[in-house]
Amino acid sequence: MRNRCLVKCVLPLVLLSLLIVGVFGSGAAEQDPLRPRVPPELLEEVKAITNPISSTPKNIQFGKELFEGVAICSQCHGVGGKGDGAVAVNRGLDPSPRDFTNPEFHTARTDGELFWVVNNGSPGTAMPKMTGLGMITEEQAWYVLTYIRTFPQRAAEAAP
Repeated sequence: MRNRCLVKCVLPLVLLSLLIVGVFGSGAAEQDPLRPRVPPELLEEVKAITNPISSTPKNIQFGKELFEGVAICSQCHGVGGKGDGAVAVNRGLDPSPRDFTNPEFHTARTDGELFWVVNNGSPGTAMPKMTGLGMITEEQAWYVLTYIRTFPQRAAEAAP
């Protein structure tokens, strides 16, 4: 009798819970948003790297096109940059991708650090290396980063 109740009552609820997590993600929080992802022995050198792309409307628009297109950033980070893209949600990435609308993140990280992550991936996360054969070029990565830097301002402007 007890086993039959487990099968008929509890098991469907467990399966439904797993389905919901699989479809809607685990809601895992962004992990240590202010912690550097660059290895400590490279951090000072990487921090000194500057973005060669100026922040003009044309360059930002090109970065947006890359972010939402061939660079596939929006698949994990979301079109709005909140870390809520389809891959992040459907696969329940833990930790979730960076929330690029967080102004504290942008204040804490240099362009060189962001560029290093795009070139090397982010240890301890699902963020892979995004430059190289069959991916975006290093020059394109700089355009993407120029666009990413606009997220906090645009989020603030959109807030009620």
